[in-house]
Amino acid sequence: MATNKQIIKDAITTESVSHGLLSPYQAKKFLQQTFEATPFQQAIRHVTRTEKSGEIDKIGIGHRLLRPKVENAFDGVTASPKFGVVKYSCEATRLDWDITNETLRQNIEGENMDTVVTNLMTKQVGVDSEDLLLNGDEKASEAEAFSSTSTYAAGDCVTEAGGLYRFLKAHAAGTWNEAEVEKIGDATDKVFLGQNDGIIKTLNDSHIIDVSGAKEMELEMFYNAVAAMPNRFNDGTLRWMMSPTRQQQWELFLLNKVIDAGGVVPESLYKSPVGIPSMGVPMMPNDTIILSNPKNFLQVNTYTMKIKKDETSVEAIRKDKRFYVVHFDFDAIIEEIEATSIIKNLPLILQGTN
Repeated sequence: MATNKQIIKDAITTESVSHGLLSPYQAKKFLQQTFEATPFQQAIRHVTRTEKSGEIDKIGIGHRLLRPKVENAFDGVTASPKFGVVKYSCEATRLDWDITNETLRQNIEGENMDTVVTNLMTKQVGVDSEDLLLNGDEKASEAEAFSSTSTYAAGDCVTEAGGLYRFLKAHAAGTWNEAEVEKIGDATDKVFLGQNDGIIKTLNDSHIIDVSGAKEMELEMFYNAVAAMPNRFNDGTLRWMMSPTRQQQWELFLLNKVIDAGGVVPESLYKSPVGIPSMGVPMMPNDTIILSNPKNFLQVNTYTMKIKKDETSVEAIRKDKRFYVVHFDFDAIIEEIEATSIIKNLPLILQGTN
C-alpha cells in the first residue's frame, strides 16, 4: 500500500483539470476540517488573508502605566497603545491522489468510498500542516550529501547515511561528527520540510534552555524555562507543548523517582510541571519542549485553497479513474518571540523516533 509520501511523490499532473472546483464555502469548510485534525491546530490561531505575503498587525499597551493623581495638576504623561507588525509569506503546497472507479464499485463502502478517502486526505493535510508549522526548514530543500572536503555554516542541512541533518555549529572541512548536528528527518524528507520555515527554527531566537549531555529529565529544566521568560507572560495561559512520547517519559521519570527514592509525587506534577498544564503535540520532536501560550502561534492561509476533482477528462475516462488535487498555501508566524521558551536536546529514556 502506498504511503502518504509516495502519494505526494507519485501524484499525477493535473494541470488540465477544469472540473469539480469546490465553491468558496466548501473550500473554507475543508480548511476548517484541517484545523480540527490535531489538538495543536485547534489550539493555535488561524488567520486568513487574500494576499500571499504581508503583515499581521499586533497591539500592546505596555505595563506600569499608572501615575499618582495630584489635585488640579497634570504631569503631561499619557499612555498610548504600542503597535507592531509580524511579517508573513505564504508558500504554496499540494496533495494529489486518485481512485479507480473499479475500487469504488468493488469496496464495501461503494460510492461513499469517495467521501471516506477525501476525509482521510483532509486529516492528513492537517497532520502534515502541523508537521510543517513546527519542523519546516527552508534550508532542508538545499541539502546535499555530506562531503568531508566542504565547510558548513550553522543551520546548513545535509544528508548522511539516509538521514537529514542540520548543523548546530559551523563545521570546518573534516570527517562527519554527530555532535555537531541534529537529525531533523530522513533524507527523503528534504522536499517536504524545505517548503517553509517552521516554529521551532524561528524559536532559535527565543529563550533557549539547552540540556545537551543530560542523562535524564529534571524538574529544574521546567523552572529554568519559566524563569527565562519575562514575568508578564506567565499569566496562566502558558502551556508546555511536547510530543506524547515526551509526556510519557516525564511520567516514567517521576515514577522512577518514587520507586528509587520513595515518597510521593503530587498527582498534578505528572500533567502540569511547575503548575503549568502540558499538551501533547504529535508532530513535536521528542527532544524538544516549547513553553508558550498556544495563541501566540499563528497559521496564515489565503482564500486560494482549492480542491479539484476530475472524472470527465479524456484521461479520467480512458483510465476509468477519478483524480483529485488539493492546493493551498500557508505560513507559520509567532506574534511575540519574547513570550516563548524552548527546551532543546532532551535525552531519550525510551527508544523512539522524532
